[in-house]
Amino acid sequence: MAPKSLSAFLFPLSPPHNLTYFTPKFLRICTKPSPILCKSQQTPTATTHSSVSIPDPDGTGAAAPSRGDQFLERQKSFEAAKLVMKEVKKSKRREKGKALKFNTAVASCYGCGAPLHTLDPDAPGFVDPDTYELKKRHRQLRTVLCGRCRLLSHGHMITAVGGNGGYSGGKQFVSADELREKLSHLRHEKALIVKLVDVVDFNGSFLARLRDLVGANPIILVVTKVDLLPRDTDLNCVGDWVVEATTKKKLSVLSVHLTSSKSLVGIAGVVSEIQKEKKGRDVYILGSANVGKSAFISALLKTMALRDPAAAAARKYKPIQSAVPGTTLGPIQIDAFLGGGKLYDTPGVHLHHRQAAVVHSEDLPALAPRSRLKGQSFPNSKVASENGMAEKIQCNGLNGFSIFWGGLVRVDILKVLPETCLTFYGPKALQIHVVPTDKADEFYQKELGVLLTPPTGKERAQDWRGLELEQQLQVKFEEVERPASDVAISGLGWIAVEPVSKSLRRSDINLEETIKELHLAVHVPKPVEVFVRPPLPVGKAGAEWYQYRELTEKEEELRPKWHY
Repeated sequence: MAPKSLSAFLFPLSPPHNLTYFTPKFLRICTKPSPILCKSQQTPTATTHSSVSIPDPDGTGAAAPSRGDQFLERQKSFEAAKLVMKEVKKSKRREKGKALKFNTAVASCYGCGAPLHTLDPDAPGFVDPDTYELKKRHRQLRTVLCGRCRLLSHGHMITAVGGNGGYSGGKQFVSADELREKLSHLRHEKALIVKLVDVVDFNGSFLARLRDLVGANPIILVVTKVDLLPRDTDLNCVGDWVVEATTKKKLSVLSVHLTSSKSLVGIAGVVSEIQKEKKGRDVYILGSANVGKSAFISALLKTMALRDPAAAAARKYKPIQSAVPGTTLGPIQIDAFLGGGKLYDTPGVHLHHRQAAVVHSEDLPALAPRSRLKGQSFPNSKVASENGMAEKIQCNGLNGFSIFWGGLVRVDILKVLPETCLTFYGPKALQIHVVPTDKADEFYQKELGVLLTPPTGKERAQDWRGLELEQQLQVKFEEVERPASDVAISGLGWIAVEPVSKSLRRSDINLEETIKELHLAVHVPKPVEVFVRPPLPVGKAGAEWYQYRELTEKEEELRPKWHY
């Protein structure tokens, strides 16, 4: 028998030569040296070669596994390790986002999202015990409306958010922080965010630091209530203004849509954008309290129902609409998409700096405009003649006067041009009164709750803390052909400041020598905020003076488009 070569003796299990595809892991396994037993054929002596005795390794002998078996075992261990690491990562992710998606197993009111219960009749989500047991027996709890929502649907103003609507809160109230906490899971999920902003209260309803809430999820910006803008407003100008304002706030959005839930303007464009960007993800409607989320969802379902039977069925159990901030108290799941994914109405984010946070709940409807806005301009010849101030205003303009906007805002005119005009855009329920500044304090104390409302009635006026916050404003301007800026009152509306009104402009005035700065003092309740912003182009005049900014190629590419 021919003697074996040394290589055949050392590597009896070497792979076949025709195996051409090797992975690095396989090579490391196959080339790893194996223990070799070497025994001398001669009897060992003290001075000659001594035998080297090595213990037999595991697996030697007739039942030893082949190299292929060893490779498969190694691969199985690798796969098991991968699965373990994957589970560890999942558990860490769950630990990081403890406020995970709400439990859909708990039955909730389809009107407000509050968990259903039979314990406290004054608490949101309360249902009559007999009704609850009957619906539970027939598995129809998702069709139940709680007692609070039934009252809201009949026009009752019942707040449920502590510290809002004039209430300090109690056991039946939900705190604003708890509502915000219910949305914290969004940053850990893959979702499409539809963010709503009220065009009448753009700055006050624009959620700051939204990315902290939704993470890197894509956002569609929807501007609501454009049907309330003054007649003959050019929506192209408004859309460009909104995009500019959003860019300055450094919020990246997919697109901007100008909509009206009442007239359905722009809703079809939002539906198309959602279907395009959804990609199997859930869709969440986000916005500040009372921005019109429930009304928007109702309009959305109405438009989608024309083509989607799932949306048509969902219209039967749509969220409740109300002027009370905090109508929605929990995420409401709506099966609106036939192709997968859910639509969620979410609790409004309560912002402490809006007027709704300080006004009594019974006065909240006065803050919500119900018809198209019509600006009230001052100086006004009619108002001046009624108060016997026509001659003084004609000589010195509004200097030395104070303008009250209901009982919520006071504007002191410190230093303006004789031709300066202030135009107020907001709810018609708030009456405007002009008095000399030296008599303003006395007038406010006397007429609060009577002429100056809200607050309505002397009883609420006694509990009213007054206009505690004063903000000095210096409004600079370069051109007199357009408004210098808007003074926006959070939760109410805005005041357009025109340095020189066309109706008051005199032919003998030298505009080059006029001052380029206007001085105002604005008094509001604490902690309501006042914003100075570029003027919103409304009405026919807005389209005439509004100027589109020239964009670079890069800005044109990155800038979101607006639709209506």
